[in-house]
Amino acid sequence: MKKLALALTAIAAFSGSALAADLPARTYSKAPVYEPIPSWTGFYIFGGAGGGLWDADTGVVATGTGACLLCTNQKQGGDGWFGTVGAGYDWQFSGDWVAGLFADGQFGSIKGSIQDQGPAGVTGWEKNKDSWAVGARLGYLVAPTVYSYVNAGYSGSDWSGTSLLNTASGLASGTHTNSFTQNGWFIGGGVENKLALFSFLGPNWFMKTEYRAAYYNTKNISELSDVTGLPIGRDITFNPLVQTISTSLVYRFNWTGAPVVSKY
Repeated sequence: MKKLALALTAIAAFSGSALAADLPARTYSKAPVYEPIPSWTGFYIFGGAGGGLWDADTGVVATGTGACLLCTNQKQGGDGWFGTVGAGYDWQFSGDWVAGLFADGQFGSIKGSIQDQGPAGVTGWEKNKDSWAVGARLGYLVAPTVYSYVNAGYSGSDWSGTSLLNTASGLASGTHTNSFTQNGWFIGGGVENKLALFSFLGPNWFMKTEYRAAYYNTKNISELSDVTGLPIGRDITFNPLVQTISTSLVYRFNWTGAPVVSKY
């Protein structure tokens, strides 16, 4: 009996070892680690360039009284380029909605003609030298790194003075206009997206392309004597609309990168 028991024990031990040898090696896995999608909430700065145009309804009125001297509106206009810089702050809320406040400035030369087509028959150049804006924007994340938005707010603009030439001869008329500032409001929209091209500098670089239309109040531009500097009695009414398209690089201070899944 002892020999039989020993034999059975040996067979069981051998069979267990053989079965264990046939099983695959035990593996260990670690749960994937998910980094949260970065929030759009935070400060940003930007700089870029663009092109624009302005057009204005113009007429001629008497200085001081505003009596109409040329009652048929004339359409004047021009185009040009500009650079822009600005800063803002965004809040992400309710999932994929983003709202923010911003301020920016545009510096360049959007230049066109201005005329008094009355009996004086004079013409000159009017240039939108720079403008600034403060406003708000609201939009939706069409993808985690792509933001489509609309914006609106308050805007101010600086315009040049000009020497006035006789329309018929092209010679100096002996009159000019002074520079002036005009205020109004704007509305626009754009798209901002993450730039993979600048990933070697860090994950914080974005690009935005934006359209804007700025509506400014009517300005009576006095025609002034080159000799005395006093009004000659005629004002050119000037009611401009400025439209621009710009592309800017954006640096977002809070951005840490896209969502990452670590595998083990």
